Parts: sequence; structure tokens; C-alpha cells
Amino acid sequence: MTGTATRYLYLTRHGEASPDESELTGIGRRQAVLLGERLRRSPLTAIHHGPLPRATRTAQLIREQLDGVPLHVSEAAGDYIPYLPQRHELPPEPADAMLGRLAQFPAEEREQGPELARSALARFTGPVAGDEPRHELVVTHNFLVGWLVRAALDAPKWRWMGLYHANAALTVIKYEPGRPAVVLLYNDTGHLPAELRSTAFPPDLRI
Repeated sequence: MTGTATRYLYLTRHGEASPDESELTGIGRRQAVLLGERLRRSPLTAIHHGPLPRATRTAQLIREQLDGVPLHVSEAAGDYIPYLPQRHELPPEPADAMLGRLAQFPAEEREQGPELARSALARFTGPVAGDEPRHELVVTHNFLVGWLVRAALDAPKWRWMGLYHANAALTVIKYEPGRPAVVLLYNDTGHLPAELRSTAFPPDLRI
């Protein structure tokens, strides 16, 4: 009889991208390769990635380090605003700045994002049908990683904001039947040497 099994969701942000975001830099390619080498120790069964070039190329480079793991492109793994908060949901002092920042993003990302975010939750989270644990990697963007981590912690919907994920860092969430989601690993860059790890963060966070 088929039951319900644990899902292990591996999340990463694409490697460092070129200024126009049309491709990965040399650093970004190296970051992706090193993450793929780290994931050789993990029993991945699938790699899902967003459709933009920087996520696609990162996923391809990771897959080249693995043995026969299939790639699947997914709009739900793309780059978009996952949730648009109302002013009353936000802390009063930074509310104007937060809403102003969101208003700067293209209308398409703001309007289509919430539906894509709901699709991402349905597609990538929660226990899975069957008797065997499932290990899947999603190669995506900063906002979606924040959204999925927020959901795992049952935090307010606006709290995807303020979660920064480094390029090619690794986050792992466990979804076990009958138990709350558990964030096993967050924003881990241990597979990157210092010179690649520092570039994974914005300048004010490079330590």
C-alpha cells in the first residue's frame, strides 16, 4: 500500500550573474560547479530550475557534476515578487521604504508573482506520495528562497522580505508526514572557498 514519505527540498540561488543578468560570470560558473560537487553526496532525484538564463546555466553546471539527475524547467521556480503586503501588515517604521522598493519592480513580476508563489508551494513543499523519501533541488532566485523558508517557519507572509540568500549557497528543508517543516540548513556556503564565498554576498555583508 502506498503511503506518504518525507521530502527533502534543497534550495539554491543561481551563481553570480553578469551585470545584465544574461549569463553567469566566471565566478558564478565556479560557484555552481562547486555546489554540484558538494551535492554528489546527496541522493537527488530531480533538479528544478527557473527559466531565466542565470538559473538555467547554474542548474546545468550542477547537473554536470552529478550522475543522471534530470533537469526540469519550472515557471514557479522563476524570479518574481511572491507576496505583496499591505501597509498595515508591515512594521510601521520601515513600511514606506519596503513598499517603495517593491513598487520599483516590473508590474509583471508584482502581478503574476503571487499566483506563481502559490504554485511553488504546491509543487515543491510538503510530504510526497509513496514509501521512499524524495530529495529534490530547486535552482531559483533570492525572493523564492525567502518565500519558501518563510512558509516552512510559518512566519507572516510579508516576512519573505529581509531574508538574503547568497549565490550558490545551500538551504535544505525537511517535510516529514505529521510534523512541522524543519529548516535543516540555511544559506550555507561551506563548499565555496573564501574568495568565492565573499562574492556571494552584497558588498556590505562581505566578511
